[in-house]
This record gives sequence, C-alpha cells and structure tokens, in this order.
Amino acid sequence: MEVKIGVQHTPREIVLESGQSAAEVEGAVSAALAGKAQLLSLTDDKGRKVLVPAERIAYVEIGEPTARRVGFGNL
Repeated sequence: MEVKIGVQHTPREIVLESGQSAAEVEGAVSAALAGKAQLLSLTDDKGRKVLVPAERIAYVEIGEPTARRVGFGNL
C-alpha cells in the first residue's frame, strides 16, 4: 500500500510502498504522535526502513492496497 508522509519545513513528501497493513501503519503513526516513540519507523517493500522524527510529522496519508499489474495492457 502507498503511504505518504508530510514533513514540516520540507517541500517534498516521503512516498513509499509498504507491505504493512493499514492497521500496522496507523498504529505506528499513532504511537509516534502520542509520544510513545520518538521516531516513526516504517519498512518499504524492498526492506528499507524509513525513519521520521515524530515531532516533524505534518500529515500521513494511507492509501488502499495496490494490486500488482502484469503485462502491457492499457493503463
């Protein structure tokens, strides 16, 4: 699923494809914003970790799970 993270004082947002469920991402964001964690830590599809300081999070958009497209059909 696609996750977009807006960071304060940064013109670009962080966009990643995550294999985590929407509930897992929401739980991690909630823990970071509630002060239970200093960093928001998410893992993308390639196994890379994305760390964002909790006090710098402006917004988080959690998208719908995306199905893999196969072939060369029309988009």
